[in-house]
Amino acid sequence: MRKDWAGFGVDLHLEVSTGGGRRRGLEEALRQAVRDGRLPRGTRLPSTRSLAAELGLSRGTVSAAYDQLVAEGYLATRPGSATEVADVSPTTPSRPEPPSEPSPGPRHDLRLPAGPPAAPLHDLRPGQPDVSAFPARAWLRATRHVLSTAPAEVLGPCDPRGRIELRAALAGYLARTRGVITTPDLIVVTTGFVQALNLLVQVIDGPIATEEPGHDFYREVLRRAGRETVPLPVDGLGAQVDTLTGATAAALVTPAHQYPTGVPLHPARRRALREWGGLVVEDDYDGEFRYDRQPVGAFQGTAPDRVVYVGTTSESLAPALRLGWMAVPPSLIGPVAEAKLHADTHTEVLGQLVLARLIETHDYDRHIRAARLRYRRRRELLLARLGPGPGQPLPGVALPGVAAGLRALLLLPERGPSEGELLAECERRGIALRAASPLWRGDGPGGLLIGYAAASERAYPHALEALARVLAGT
Repeated sequence: MRKDWAGFGVDLHLEVSTGGGRRRGLEEALRQAVRDGRLPRGTRLPSTRSLAAELGLSRGTVSAAYDQLVAEGYLATRPGSATEVADVSPTTPSRPEPPSEPSPGPRHDLRLPAGPPAAPLHDLRPGQPDVSAFPARAWLRATRHVLSTAPAEVLGPCDPRGRIELRAALAGYLARTRGVITTPDLIVVTTGFVQALNLLVQVIDGPIATEEPGHDFYREVLRRAGRETVPLPVDGLGAQVDTLTGATAAALVTPAHQYPTGVPLHPARRRALREWGGLVVEDDYDGEFRYDRQPVGAFQGTAPDRVVYVGTTSESLAPALRLGWMAVPPSLIGPVAEAKLHADTHTEVLGQLVLARLIETHDYDRHIRAARLRYRRRRELLLARLGPGPGQPLPGVALPGVAAGLRALLLLPERGPSEGELLAECERRGIALRAASPLWRGDGPGGLLIGYAAASERAYPHALEALARVLAGT
């Protein structure tokens, strides 16, 4: 006899066998629930009368089952108190022994993660913000406001473009801070840049140009989607947009702060890109973080009818929030929204409403200003410790790019330790960063991509000093 029974004050599924008698079946069902931890210590059981009525048993049957389990130590009772689960350690299934011999046939090494990866001793991973500085109090205030004021319908089906509250807040914020020209109806909320890219490849045809060097992960996303990519060379002035042709359907660019070289797109090339006839996908991944001057405005503001503007909270707040946005040209908003609807890849709603509240109260602005000051100091410390000068640990390295973003590209000299040697030594000492060469399609120059935001304020100087010792060979 199965019973999904809520009489404990919590839902519990009991499977009461009647093969050996109802009393024994109830005893075994309760005994097993205690053993496997579904009824933890201190759980109050209902009275024999209410349990008998719930399960359709006689009160005497339930009373006898309780008495037996009390005698066995599974339950405890005191005069005048309800029967409770006693202090019994739950049993857990044992791990199966590995086979002594491999099974015949092809081998498939499927290794499931045992848990979250261990945090590195020194965290210099690029593209990671300082999550210890997440504005938890402001997020909590906004969450409380949302939960106390939002109507019940927000928990129902959502517009595939996202909640109107966040789209409206983003339209105003992006216009004010990044010069983006859009309306709430033309914004699509996403789970991040990858989802935005996957939606776009469903509505545009033809090859897509990606910067060279550029983000290798995004090239892989496009390759897995079956799209052809063509290189868009980058030099000291940014992407060489004069190499784009009419055969290319779209160009994926980082105009404000090229990834990974760190140079902004030159004004003459911005004009040339505006005059080119294809679709531009603007990745504004860290546009808020410029330290030597006002941030360069988004390219989208110069050609809103031909630019898809993409941003996220991955570097401004935290990657785990899984919140991003697209400002889409009017000609594409219908197809993009339909693609998101049919893919059933909606973004969770409460986070959207909380972010909207953060923007409306300007808590988001305050957080960005504080982060900008913090990351500027860290970048200056990195340049002072690793850059050109008498104390440079590895002479001949170059640190190109403007004062912006959350990471720096360190290019290695031709003579000296190789990229592979330095990475191996960094790994041995617990320093997490990444190689620069995979960002080129072919053989790229050796280098290190160093993030100066991921570590906490206290840990960052120690991480930087550890890297300096690796570069100095000490």
